[in-house]
Amino acid sequence: MFDLLVVATDGSESGDRAVRTALDVARRFDASVHAVSVVDTDRAGAAPAEEGEAGSERAAAAARTVAEQAPGGVDVTTEVIEGRPAEAIVAYAETVEADGVALGTRGRGGAGGFVLGSVAETVVRTCERPVLTVRGERAGPDGTDGADVSV
Repeated sequence: MFDLLVVATDGSESGDRAVRTALDVARRFDASVHAVSVVDTDRAGAAPAEEGEAGSERAAAAARTVAEQAPGGVDVTTEVIEGRPAEAIVAYAETVEADGVALGTRGRGGAGGFVLGSVAETVVRTCERPVLTVRGERAGPDGTDGADVSV
């Protein structure tokens, strides 16, 4: 069912939960993962120094974290891409012919990164691939991590 999943991450709680979920799905389906972190080159109100090299380093660190968390047997490719986050994620997923995309519903926002709420909505609306969104806050009725997927 899944051979290649793209997971978008910005290092936020919601992004981290999406990563854990995508890695779990990849393990269950023996799929590979492309961890993508976007440096927003069109962020309104951001001073160039806020993104620039620091943004690229932050994005690379978020992508590397995915590879570090991957269970044995799950192949992870990390990519830092530039552009408008939603457009960049969708274009990347199409380019690599991903079987699905996973991302959090709310990101770092403000000076710390891009806002995944609007990014997630745009990805869901525009991506022709299946999209899995994962909330950042505790979602389970018993207070447990609601991001775990049963397949």
